[in-house]
Amino acid sequence: MTLQIGDSIPDFLLFDQEGNYRSNKECIGKLLVLFFYPKNDTPGCIAQACGFRDKYDLFKLLGALVWGVNNDNQESHRKFAEKNQLPFPLLCDEENLLRKQFGVPKILGLLDGRVTYIIDSKGIIRHVFKDLLDGPQHVIEALIVLEKMKLELKSYKRIATKIC
Repeated sequence: MTLQIGDSIPDFLLFDQEGNYRSNKECIGKLLVLFFYPKNDTPGCIAQACGFRDKYDLFKLLGALVWGVNNDNQESHRKFAEKNQLPFPLLCDEENLLRKQFGVPKILGLLDGRVTYIIDSKGIIRHVFKDLLDGPQHVIEALIVLEKMKLELKSYKRIATKIC
């Protein structure tokens, strides 16, 4: 089953490249950009990860955590993160359990798909973007959606202030 907009994300607990456990529970009250990518050290994945790195300060300003996920092991993730100076966690989904829980597809039955989820502070999926070939577009999509969410929140707060 593929998770869609409006669905709650499943509970998960995975190691990151530093050996720290990462859980959906630590994201409660925060926005999360969770991007699934096929493989460390491949051109499209480098472009995508470095795009998130280059815009990382914007993500932080928008109040969002950024986490990458694939089935590479901790050592591979650590080397990839160090080589590309990635400031965010890369989750080790070695058995593809999280990928399966989210329903991230394989392309042609062979290649792991590239999908980015924007998840709100309550763990609800607010946006899904799928594009295997254009890794950098995932960064742009995420920023656009987060900015819209921020504007919506400001609007709701302004309305609530007028009502009260």
